[in-house]
Parts: sequence; C-alpha cells; structure tokens
Amino acid sequence: MRPHEIRPRLLLGPGPSPVSERVLAALARPTVGHLDPQLLALMDEIQEGLRRVFGTTNPMTFALSATGSAGMEAALANVLEPGDGAVIGVNGVFGGRLAEMARRLGARVVEVEAPWGEAIPEERFLDAVRRLP
Repeated sequence: MRPHEIRPRLLLGPGPSPVSERVLAALARPTVGHLDPQLLALMDEIQEGLRRVFGTTNPMTFALSATGSAGMEAALANVLEPGDGAVIGVNGVFGGRLAEMARRLGARVVEVEAPWGEAIPEERFLDAVRRLP
C-alpha cells in the first residue's frame, strides 16, 4: 500500500475545520492510554477550565469528543425525562434537529418558529412556556 498525499485545503464548513501546525505536531506524538495518570491529570485541568468558562462549580462537567449534534443530544438526555415539556426555538437546521431529539426522548415539544436565521423574540418563548400542557 502506498502513502496517500492529500493536498492542503481551506475548509470553511462547520466541521471539520483547518488544523494548526501546533495541533498537527501534537497529533504526531505517541498515543497516551485513556487511564494513564498523565491523561487523567490533563482531563482534570480541562474540566476545571470548562467550569471557569461556564461559570459553574459542578463537578460533572465533561468535554465530549463528538459532533455538536451529539453534544446537543447528550445535554437533552441529561435534563429531559419522558413527559417533560420543552420549548425549542426553530429558526434553522439545528433548532429543528434539537426539537426532533427532544421528541425522541419523549418530551412534549413546543416549537417557536421563525424564518431561517432570523432572531426569535423573547416574548414568543415566554408565550410558549405559558402554553405548555
């Protein structure tokens, strides 16, 4: 099998995205096992940084190695129970995806819709919360 040469490209989509030389160099280093004390210490540092970013002291703060959609689903799965109400703004693909995920988890979803990319006024959300069955 011969090596495959992939020419550099400027990626402008939501992901994957261009990777800096510093990151490429880090990826070329030896792999560390998921239970290695060095990796566990690094993950502790990352968790602490995430807590600062999100302004929380919650010890259950995690970084996910996943797509944004997987992160959305993980968040919903941890806050919704079957039968819970969920008010979700739908003004693009991701709002629609979030609403569908909530439905699959058994939530009673009320969608607050607007044309793609248009902001949804706060009052429309408040009205939807009042209408939740």
